[in-house]
Amino acid sequence: SDWVCHNIRYGLYHSLLEWFNPLYLADKESDFKTQNFVLKKTMPELYDLVLKYKPDLIWSDGDWEAPESYWNSTSFLAWLYNDSPVKDTVVVNDRWCNNCSCHHGGYYNCADKYKPGTLLTHKWEMCSSIDKLSWGYRSNMNIAELMDEASIIEELVQTVSFGGNYLLNVGPTKEGVIVPIFQERLLALGRWLDTNGEAIYESKPWRVQMENSTDTVWYTSKGPAVYAIFLIWPRDNVLKLSSPTPSPATQVTMLGFAGTLKWQKSPSKGLLVTLPYMLPSPLPPQSGWTIKLEGVK
Repeated sequence: SDWVCHNIRYGLYHSLLEWFNPLYLADKESDFKTQNFVLKKTMPELYDLVLKYKPDLIWSDGDWEAPESYWNSTSFLAWLYNDSPVKDTVVVNDRWCNNCSCHHGGYYNCADKYKPGTLLTHKWEMCSSIDKLSWGYRSNMNIAELMDEASIIEELVQTVSFGGNYLLNVGPTKEGVIVPIFQERLLALGRWLDTNGEAIYESKPWRVQMENSTDTVWYTSKGPAVYAIFLIWPRDNVLKLSSPTPSPATQVTMLGFAGTLKWQKSPSKGLLVTLPYMLPSPLPPQSGWTIKLEGVK
């Protein structure tokens, strides 16, 4: 997977506030009428980070306690987009003041683990964490508090079908180590993307995001191809897709599986796809598989 090395963009997370900084606490005490913390700490640091490290992305956070007039975000962003060394390439999120989220920004985060459930007109991102209880590392976490592979894939697929980016967080230890259970989850997602990435990377939302009867089939598209990602393997090995309209030229394949799949027009509407035979297993197979449809409307 040689391509991985060449397309990685460099982003920085930056928190505007610092919970226990005495300068910040004094400004807060004044109801944010004073700006000592911003003028002496936050803004000099932010300008320095951009000039020194030239990030492709700035993920701002810690904005929610104070207004824009306190943070000076507008003047920083004006400099960032007009005069900074990254003015033509940089991307930012929406956390720059206490009522910026979901209104202003290169893309919207809105809230942690945000799921709009509908197609937004503005680019957005779903930020999630493998540890359901924390964004940092907890030495006392237990396995039930972590997302499993199937739920990570489900979150990714839902997010992408609605046109969002997916940010998946792991907390490193104080030594900077990513613990094995997090490595295992990330590698599992990587393996899934090795097979199904064609339906994810550079994809666009289709005219339908999911099958209405169920939230276990999600759609994405790329050019003329439509991808149906299904999260539960049907018991009878027949996948019912009611949204696509087939034509005589329709071709159906499955990512990671050689050859074409048999399909027929559904008696109601859409099409019925005969899936490859899966070996019997005591556990229901869990993960998500992708059907690629060509020649459908």
